[in-house]
Amino acid sequence: MTILEIILLPFYIVLLYLFFRAARKKLPNDTLKAYHKYAFWVKIVASLLFVVYYTYMTTGDTRDLYYLEGNNLFHLLLKDLHNWKYLFAPGESFNENLLARPFNIGYLQSSSNFIIIKITALLSFISFGQYTIIGLFFAVFAFSGLWKLFMFFYEKKPELHKILAISILFFPSVVFWSSGLMKDSLMMGALGWFTYALDKVFQRKKVLKNSIIAFLSGYLMITVKVYIFLAYVPLLLLYLFLDKLRAIKAVLVRTLIVILVLGATFLLFLKTYSSFKEELGRYALENITSSMEKVNTALSSMTSEQGAESNFNLGAEFDGTPEGLIKVAPYAVIASFYRPFIWETRKISQLLSALESMVLIALTLFVTFKVGPLKSIKFFLSDPLIFYCLTFALVFGIFIGATAVNFGTLVRYKIPCLPFYAIALALIYQKNRMSKNNNPELKRLIADD
Repeated sequence: MTILEIILLPFYIVLLYLFFRAARKKLPNDTLKAYHKYAFWVKIVASLLFVVYYTYMTTGDTRDLYYLEGNNLFHLLLKDLHNWKYLFAPGESFNENLLARPFNIGYLQSSSNFIIIKITALLSFISFGQYTIIGLFFAVFAFSGLWKLFMFFYEKKPELHKILAISILFFPSVVFWSSGLMKDSLMMGALGWFTYALDKVFQRKKVLKNSIIAFLSGYLMITVKVYIFLAYVPLLLLYLFLDKLRAIKAVLVRTLIVILVLGATFLLFLKTYSSFKEELGRYALENITSSMEKVNTALSSMTSEQGAESNFNLGAEFDGTPEGLIKVAPYAVIASFYRPFIWETRKISQLLSALESMVLIALTLFVTFKVGPLKSIKFFLSDPLIFYCLTFALVFGIFIGATAVNFGTLVRYKIPCLPFYAIALALIYQKNRMSKNNNPELKRLIADD
């Protein structure tokens, strides 16, 4: 950290604290205020640890690409008004002769990289171009989105507030890897805002405001990591629609509507996928799986200096086809949620992830044995909230587990699905407890879900 960063850091932390404290006063109860306060400070500490980690322990895109080129674009904007056109242009139009580092040639061609660099350049105007301060802004944006995601679930299941807080606000991997100048910070923030805003649109609350928020956060998701958007949004929309159907008391009518909706959703997905297959380009299913196979090959050929010591064997061969993806799915799920195993760790960051994975294994076994596999499947199929959480977690986990055959990338890429997996386990366990209770009112509530 530079002397200027050390001087500015307390000032910016105080400003952010005052801003979020004002927002905290509007929360309806002391429990939420406490979670908000502690989660904010946890995020601030994580942001500082993130800077230390990427300054003194390792290198990565956060400094060598996003900050270096973002800061370079900032100075280009100051130098010549003509360069402001790059803020509104795609990465392909950027003059690569202006790059700060020749090694980064080609990286700005990707819109997902270029938008991070644009945001970094703009934030440099209010942060004096300091890496730590820019990272702090990325971290608090992620915090704001994670809080909205927490509120989305809290409004559905307030009695599970402790589990929800741990799963979303205090999940170690989620907290740390969304606390700096990275795509993951923007992605987690946008995902939370999109979820909360779209839910409010369905509830017809401040429709215009929330529609704008949903549009902007959805655009950010598409630009930064479109594959997460494609995996997540259909399931969220399906849940929100099915949730609205709970107002229909006639079970037969509701069942018929659900069948029709599921069928229409599937047909619409096929039609949309077919129509926009060319536009999806490398995100079309066969291209995704083919790209995944190429990534695996590239990672496998890495040298030790490039981080090959973090590579791992998935346990099955993936040939890059959709059929091959189905075959490796069980291995990919295990990799996403339960690896690295403790004996596979080579770094401190991997050790923390391994301990986290051990907890997930224990929770999964506990819920499975306590509830039972058949009953868990029944709850999964009958409860829209469980279906939404677990389906997204598993689908996303399959893609990430099959793609990231390097623990360094795996621990970062999997963070969007971790909260949903933990919440799904909690919901299944809660549903089982309620089903065993003889209270007629509770049974009626279960039947209405």
